[in-house]
Amino acid sequence: MSAQQSANPSLLIYLHGFLSSPQSFKCRSMCDWLVRAHSDIAFAAPQLSPHPGKAMAVLTRLIDGRFAADADSRVGLLGSSMGGFFATVLAERYRLPAVLVNPAVRPARFMPAYLGQTLTPYSGEARDYRLTEADVDTMQQLEDELPQPLTSRYWLLAQRGDETLDCREAEVFYRGERQTVEDGGNHSFAGYERYRQPIIDFLFKQQ
Repeated sequence: MSAQQSANPSLLIYLHGFLSSPQSFKCRSMCDWLVRAHSDIAFAAPQLSPHPGKAMAVLTRLIDGRFAADADSRVGLLGSSMGGFFATVLAERYRLPAVLVNPAVRPARFMPAYLGQTLTPYSGEARDYRLTEADVDTMQQLEDELPQPLTSRYWLLAQRGDETLDCREAEVFYRGERQTVEDGGNHSFAGYERYRQPIIDFLFKQQ
């Protein structure tokens, strides 16, 4: 899902989770709603490789290209699960605001479990992936790049019923930042559409 073609000064970049895609519910929900409610905000949701180096290269080119075309452009990041981790790395590099939905916090420790496996995207994408030790090293380097305390502006959206990630880790990692942590829910973040307007307000009304 590419950026809407316009002269819009604002761009929302959605970063999907591991083995997910721009066709995920949260991504399409935000994209479709923006067309109706905020046509002044462009939207981009690139397909991200499970290989962290390739995923970061795609995102870096997107942001660099945006600022090269319009140095005054306002960019906000919305990341889910693994996309939340990538959003944090980019937020620190470019000093961008980011909303993180049930984000992965220390993903490098989970990656060795996937080594040697054939990974099939949940999206039904017609290809398979195999992670390597180099991917684990790259992810660790990205983790090591993050300062503590963080220096950009974040809003953590998390649900304690997340069956994939323990939201307590995110609560600690993003301590001092705005946090909304709900009881129940799931990894997809039940009721996500309730937060579409507040997400836009956070990312673009305070810049």
